[in-house]
Amino acid sequence: MPVPILLVTGFLGAGKTTVVNHLLANAAGRRIAAIVNDFGAINIDAELIAGASDGVVSLANGCICCSLEGDLLRTLSTLLRRDPKPEYIVIETSGVADPSDIVRNLMDPVILREALLETVLCVMDAATPASAFDDALHRSQLRVADIVALSKLDLADEGAGVRIREAIRAQRVPAEVVDAQHGEIPSALLFPATIDRAPTPREPGPKRPAEERFETLSWTSDQPLSLPRLQQAIGRLAPKLARAKGLFETIEQPGRQMVFQFAAGRATLAPGEAPASGVPRSRIVFIAELGVLSKAELDGIMEACVAE
Repeated sequence: MPVPILLVTGFLGAGKTTVVNHLLANAAGRRIAAIVNDFGAINIDAELIAGASDGVVSLANGCICCSLEGDLLRTLSTLLRRDPKPEYIVIETSGVADPSDIVRNLMDPVILREALLETVLCVMDAATPASAFDDALHRSQLRVADIVALSKLDLADEGAGVRIREAIRAQRVPAEVVDAQHGEIPSALLFPATIDRAPTPREPGPKRPAEERFETLSWTSDQPLSLPRLQQAIGRLAPKLARAKGLFETIEQPGRQMVFQFAAGRATLAPGEAPASGVPRSRIVFIAELGVLSKAELDGIMEACVAE
């Protein structure tokens, strides 16, 4: 019997990792393996998910839809050879991935015999403006979806949910739209009760040339950071950032790891797990449009955050 695959897509900072974390933390006895693709040399998302399951496999420093295609297929093959093999596989794409290319790969007849693309879930920030669908990547992530999950409703204004639903409806996609407060989606929508059936026909469309729009810049330090200085640094960098995320310690709370997220102009901090051994105490990934932010500029701004 083929193992069902849940493909989780969505733009940078939409909340995909929060959804995947919730699924793994509420697996209800299911054996779920997760493949996490982070766009950058430091795989922050895999670290944030790793505490929820020992079945997390990391694909880093690239994008599943282009440079890591072969790695994805090899990883699937490895997971399927496990004993016992997973009952479900969750693939979280990077925010810059075009899911139509991934769908095309997963519809390969050889893969379909062992792993069935069951559901494509697009996670979307409820505050996403209708103008975002002028962008080809946003449209592609939406149009392959079976389910669209609206995230961060608690951070958006009162009418955001209505506006984004109208914008999605205007795209004439057949996907079911659900709310995903704090990453919570009914598992019955994502995991089928039975898997003894034929795959859903999918038309991902013609393959398009890969377009490199974004780049990642990583910054690390073995020293804790000054939180007020970091806040100033992010304020300076924000106009140039599409996304940022990281883990670090602060001099204000030594020995306690903090999780930093920046997306859609919003920055958040939350307490994290105990710091891992053998890694820098501070590690942050920044994602920007190509050529917008230089490594020299980033390093200069971030070094000022290091505690004396």
